[in-house]
Amino acid sequence: MSPRRKSRAVSAQHAMTSAEAMIDMHGVVKRFKNVAGEFTVLKDINLTIKRGEFVSIVGKSGSGKSTLLNMITGIDHPTEGKVVIDGADIYTGVTESQRSKWRGRNLGIVFQFFQLLPMLTLLENAMLPMDYADMYGFDERPARAMEMLELVGLEEFANKLPLLVSTGQQQLAAIARALACDPPLLVADEPTGNLDTKSASTIIDLFEELAHRGKTVVMVTHDPSLASRATRNIIIADGELINETIAKSLPWLRHRHMMEFTKLAETRIYPPKATIISREDPIENFFMIQKGEVEVVLYDRKKDETVISRLQPGEFFGEMELLRGGKALANVRAGASEAVETLTIKREDFKRVMDISPITADAVGKIVQQRLEARRAIDSRTGGFLARLRKKRSV
Repeated sequence: MSPRRKSRAVSAQHAMTSAEAMIDMHGVVKRFKNVAGEFTVLKDINLTIKRGEFVSIVGKSGSGKSTLLNMITGIDHPTEGKVVIDGADIYTGVTESQRSKWRGRNLGIVFQFFQLLPMLTLLENAMLPMDYADMYGFDERPARAMEMLELVGLEEFANKLPLLVSTGQQQLAAIARALACDPPLLVADEPTGNLDTKSASTIIDLFEELAHRGKTVVMVTHDPSLASRATRNIIIADGELINETIAKSLPWLRHRHMMEFTKLAETRIYPPKATIISREDPIENFFMIQKGEVEVVLYDRKKDETVISRLQPGEFFGEMELLRGGKALANVRAGASEAVETLTIKREDFKRVMDISPITADAVGKIVQQRLEARRAIDSRTGGFLARLRKKRSV
């Protein structure tokens, strides 16, 4: 991607108002130095997360997940860039003491290993953040802590020590503690890593409910089944963010191939009803829809049109012609109500990655087959228009 095109994409990504954004990261870089030299863990991270989103962050070990989380929580400092949380720049001109107080009042953190104090009851553990942040009156704190334990279904265990309840209940108690000061943002680092499947599902159910209530939930996880339940998935690979449209459109790709496409993809914007592909045109690009709706249209001899499919963000087109060869069988246009933004990959790059990723090629091939069958069904209802078109090409 050219610097100019990348700049436009970054600007578009951060176009939302501060009222909508809970997390806004601009050009964040993190470098570390050791005896072996300097190495970069985060590379030009630009990320915006809206209020009320439930977001999962996934990536292999060493990809930069924990470092990214440390930037959001204020635990570590970026080498370059800006981090704004809930409208506040948490690094520029802010002391460690100020950031610590901010964290206590505005951020709930859930750890993989719970970090409950073993000598305190669940109720007393849930009261700790209020004591630290000096929030709520002294006499109000027990009732507030009990309210949080009730929210996570632990009111009957309020006076038990952590070791006397299950690991799943300990994690629920940790979530109750994280919510004690009513923070707008909840950050969870592998919160289900030490839990059984049932307990993990309970935790995700709770996160979904919290997001529904307006909390912003950011969860790091290795588990794809849990990540899929988030409303948005962010993949990090070697310190860089993979384009979310590419990850959604082609989930079968290895992360390194997703990253390759992220760097190769070009953004194209089409106004409402604009033609993207004309029938009989050669196809030179693979298209993934980033915003808006795309219509696939056929015209008969009388110029009457049939919309054979409508494609949404995260879907793709152009693969049929690229994989099977030949010109476009149908017209593709932007929907009538709004502009369409696509990511495009050149023919040679698309075919090269398909050749080295048989799982992706097989999955895309199945989608091609489904679309061909759907078009044949429509063809039978429109008097064999496609059959005549194919016959005309063979002459």
